[in-house]
Amino acid sequence: MKAVLLNGFGGLDVLTVGEVERPKPGEGQVLVKVVATSINRPDLVQREGKYPPPPGDSEILGLEVSGTVEELGPGVTGWQVGDRVMTLVGGGAYAEYAVAYASHLMRIPESMSFEEAACVCESCITAFLNVFMIGGLKDNNTVILHGGGGGVNTAGLQLCKALVPNTKIIVTSHPSKMARVKELGADLVIDFTQTPDFSEAVKEFTNKKGADVILDHVGAKYLAPNMNSLAYAGRLVIIGVISGIKAELNLALMMVKRQQIIGSVLRSRPVKDKGEIVAEFTRTALPKFADRTIVPIIEKVFTIDQVVEAHRMMEEDKHFGKIVLKIS
Repeated sequence: MKAVLLNGFGGLDVLTVGEVERPKPGEGQVLVKVVATSINRPDLVQREGKYPPPPGDSEILGLEVSGTVEELGPGVTGWQVGDRVMTLVGGGAYAEYAVAYASHLMRIPESMSFEEAACVCESCITAFLNVFMIGGLKDNNTVILHGGGGGVNTAGLQLCKALVPNTKIIVTSHPSKMARVKELGADLVIDFTQTPDFSEAVKEFTNKKGADVILDHVGAKYLAPNMNSLAYAGRLVIIGVISGIKAELNLALMMVKRQQIIGSVLRSRPVKDKGEIVAEFTRTALPKFADRTIVPIIEKVFTIDQVVEAHRMMEEDKHFGKIVLKIS
């Protein structure tokens, strides 16, 4: 089968397209004929040799696929060859065929294209898991979503608007993306290039109450302003550390305000845990995609042979929403 391969680790030059053996589904797994996948930031980190796949998962890049069921592994029920599906994978999405656990599959609504479905599993489930299931966002809460215009950010913004419409949404964004973030429904957009310490703007907007939930992928650089922006009993959910892993923390303030700092990663979770997360997303959020309340935002669709250009667009951070890689 055709797949994107790595000729070592490093920059764009290590990406090649070649032929590898088609995988076989094991117990409880299915083989998916991949129509499309998407480019996610962890793909770039893995390409650089800094984010290996979990043991047993494919070394091929890619964390989500949309396509059709090609083959059922032993013990799989409830699915048939030809079913339109989208799914999380631990690796292997940049290929014509990928293996996925049956418990991680979701049926693609008739209203969705394969390209749209390729945008759902990694970014949308990440946002849903961390803002709602872990962060516990409720009606009339305030949430801060960092990284305006990115895949997880746009997914989180859309999910908040659809599932808890009374929520106040604050987004930090590069100035080039602020207008589109505002159009997507953010109540306050902060230019992080001009206001790296956004806590005062948050306090002013919330009448000094602060945010109930913060979803952060920046890490060390944002720890202090995040904590200063949190309300009493607020939750900071950290899903990335692009600015570093070490920072000072005012423990006394955290204790007095009963704040929580929660670390979260989706890819390395056990199969059973991922299945439970997918089931809750399917029950709670997927109907909003089916009725087009939420429509994945696609910046551009590339072919598998254009994978270098797709990674370059992600590196340059000029996209808004998702970058899709069409496989077949």
